[in-house]
Amino acid sequence: MAALLETKRDLIATLARGAVCVLLAAAWICRGGAMAAADDSLYRAQTVVTGQGEPNRIIGFGACLEDVLIKVSGQPMLAGDHRLAAYKSKAKDFVSSFDYHDQYAGRPHHDEQGTRDRPYDLTVDFDESKIDDILARLGLKPWRSQRPVLGVFAEMQHGPKDYIVTSDGTQSDLQRDALAAAAGKRGMRFVLPDTAALTSASVTAAELLKTPPAQLSSIVAPQGGEATLLGRLVWDDKDLGWATQWRMAWHGKDYKWQFRGVTFDEAFRRGIGGAAQVLSGNGDPGRLKQ
Repeated sequence: MAALLETKRDLIATLARGAVCVLLAAAWICRGGAMAAADDSLYRAQTVVTGQGEPNRIIGFGACLEDVLIKVSGQPMLAGDHRLAAYKSKAKDFVSSFDYHDQYAGRPHHDEQGTRDRPYDLTVDFDESKIDDILARLGLKPWRSQRPVLGVFAEMQHGPKDYIVTSDGTQSDLQRDALAAAAGKRGMRFVLPDTAALTSASVTAAELLKTPPAQLSSIVAPQGGEATLLGRLVWDDKDLGWATQWRMAWHGKDYKWQFRGVTFDEAFRRGIGGAAQVLSGNGDPGRLKQ
């Protein structure tokens, strides 16, 4: 039953990701196997709203503003920060442009369903100088330096199933989509190992956490990986969610952070977000509550 609940839970998230991934494909390009974001996308965010009415659009602007502030600064701890409330309430003042995409484009309206009831992807571009000014007021600054490409090694353990998310494995399809969405949300690039490379290096899911970081780095380096992010997600029937551990080494220091009871979509967002926090110089993700 728990497995069925998880399947339904992540299936809903996957359906919501569907249209998002279409737009991500346009905003992101593949270079040397790494998902790479266009420069101007740092000040752009997307959310799903119902209809095109102003009330829901204003709410969407607020959600997108929070995402952009996190993405531009590399500081995921801004999520839910009470200081953002005042800025989110007037988020439209910081918007330079916005656009809608009908998730049901090409499908006729039902008799009981009008345009206002249909789900839309709301894409919002923000004024760069205004975003930078808000960050300054929050004691942060834009992360403008080149962002290292993450080489992500993620173990997924669900009952007897235990595997590493790869760039080519069919059982990794949902996780790859979730990682792409998480990376897009945080303005990061990443590569995944392929099955052949893992086999050649004798790296297995059961031994992943014991594998020397240098060995893992050598696997993703040919694809452009510059910083290795290692994660382990274990399904917990009691929590009806994933117990997750993340770790990475950067500039001679080891970082570890963990949390539990989340979907794998959220686990990947926090994993990628924690890596962004480290790489941007915004502190240790393991020292604050996730």
